[in-house]
Amino acid sequence: MPPRKRTRPNATTMKMVGAQVAAGRVAKNLTQKQLGELVRLDAESIASIEQGRRALMPNVAELMDRCLGLPGLLSVAAHEMPAMDATPPWAEEYMNLEYTAIALSWFDNQVVPVLLQTERYARAVFVSRVPAHPESEIEALTASRMARQEILRRPTPPTLSFVVSEAVLRDKLGGDEVHAEQLRHLRVCAELPDVSIQVMPLGRTSHAALDGPFILLETPDHQHLGYTESQRGSQLISDAGEVSILARKYAMLRTQALNSEQTQGLLGHLLGET
Repeated sequence: MPPRKRTRPNATTMKMVGAQVAAGRVAKNLTQKQLGELVRLDAESIASIEQGRRALMPNVAELMDRCLGLPGLLSVAAHEMPAMDATPPWAEEYMNLEYTAIALSWFDNQVVPVLLQTERYARAVFVSRVPAHPESEIEALTASRMARQEILRRPTPPTLSFVVSEAVLRDKLGGDEVHAEQLRHLRVCAELPDVSIQVMPLGRTSHAALDGPFILLETPDHQHLGYTESQRGSQLISDAGEVSILARKYAMLRTQALNSEQTQGLLGHLLGET
């Protein structure tokens, strides 16, 4: 079954705040695209906020107040929203798409991709957060992350391709035992029939994805989407031209990365086996 629905701000509250955003935007004679450019979001994200489908994050609210000439109204509304659960609302749309995806291509240079993390590694990622999460929240976040890996056990799992920076594999989040366990887990995952794992080695003189991590996703009806995430927000990309750029970046990454056999050799080396 799909991941459990995560609690989020009351839908009525979100719609009311969204209506305030729309009213402020129209008063300034701005399109959704123009407002998005001012606050570093795309037009689709602005539309989602205005329609009450996406929560207005406090940092975005502050930018909107300045751009729309509002006396802190949106900031107050954003801060007064009920507390959110472990998964922020702006990630929910992607989570639902991920669960049913038939193919995922994933580049990460910060941490091991979520779908490949062990439980202890995932917990170490959350423990590293500044400011620190409460212990109870760390457990909830870890459980939620592990639940996402259910897609690997679907009767017909998605086709999964991962390119991971070597630096990620050399970091020892959680200590030596957690690090070794995570490396062994990657080797096991790489043996799955629908999974490909490649490492982008250190010391390269060129790199196709210096802008950071991203994910490409194919839905059951063969729609191709992109997804990027930062510390305080995310962007689901449906524009065909932008998705094409990410696809070309990913294709180039795969040629620059170690192949599957070389990646297995590196994992063995990091485990001290060679």
